[in-house]
Amino acid sequence: MKAMLLTAYEKMEVTEVNEPEVGPDDVLVQVEACGICGSDIHGFDGSTGRRIPPLVMGHEAAGIVVGTGSNVSDLPDGTRVTFDSMVSCGQCDFCRQGSGNLCDNRMVLGVSCEEYRRHGAFAERISVPRRIVYQLPDSLPFEEAALVEAVSVAVHAANVTPISLGDTAVIVGAGMIGLLTLQAARAAGASRIIAIDLNEKRLEVARELGADETIRGDQCNAADAIMKLTNGRGADVAFEVVGATPTVKTAIECVRKGGNVTLVGNVSPTIELPLQSVVTREISLHGTCGCNGEYPQCIDLMNRGIINVKPLITTTIPLSDGPKWFERLHAGDPNQMKVVVQPQQT
Repeated sequence: MKAMLLTAYEKMEVTEVNEPEVGPDDVLVQVEACGICGSDIHGFDGSTGRRIPPLVMGHEAAGIVVGTGSNVSDLPDGTRVTFDSMVSCGQCDFCRQGSGNLCDNRMVLGVSCEEYRRHGAFAERISVPRRIVYQLPDSLPFEEAALVEAVSVAVHAANVTPISLGDTAVIVGAGMIGLLTLQAARAAGASRIIAIDLNEKRLEVARELGADETIRGDQCNAADAIMKLTNGRGADVAFEVVGATPTVKTAIECVRKGGNVTLVGNVSPTIELPLQSVVTREISLHGTCGCNGEYPQCIDLMNRGIINVKPLITTTIPLSDGPKWFERLHAGDPNQMKVVVQPQQT
């Protein structure tokens, strides 16, 4: 079958690869859509160290069941599905206590590190365990369903954050995940959403998707602006969706005393933390990793239009155009939000 293979850092090729093996508990999916994630772009140049060539990347996908293992009887061929990007073991202490996203032995589709290699969905077909597969409604297009994985990150972040009905929430970073987190926070009960970013186009999309106010972080002190908007009180919660020292500091400084900051961004391995501000104002910091069983919730929210991903899809491309788009995105194109690869498209 055809797949887009990372053959070396900064070198992608569409080539023939072996058909995926289908174990007794697996499902063979014909991939109809797979989003290019920011982490794939970082993997493209080797900066994360977690995508070692040769590797088929891609973990945001949806498609059609075209085969199943001997132990799978509830997903007939032709069923429309999506699947989690994380394969947990189901046996470790974290899995047994219901925290599969913290699994000691987890693998991620399209990721290769020293511990494991798990090929992903930039391919015509992929085999995944039945336990991470979820059926899709006919009303949800494949290119939108491919974003369920990204939506699940945002919904999980909202789920681990103590949001109360009527809260003011700040989203620091209006990229793909930030814009989804904006919508998830609204669905969780926040009645006022303030988005911060450096890119005016992204802030325009934030307003379209429900932000009540937006702030250009390069044109003012964002934390001071938040304080003015909240009459000196500060926001109740903030989501940091970048992962860098300046934006983490902004998130911490813009919440009220006793407020909550959820750290979603994961670009920098270490940051500087304004410790005294956190301690003296009793700020609670929450880490969030992937998702933990939120796929059915996400599919329902998307299908009912509560979370809208359509404005975030800037283009769809065939598999053959994938390599040049990776080069374009790696070079930096701030006007592109989500590029979706369609392996069955010619």
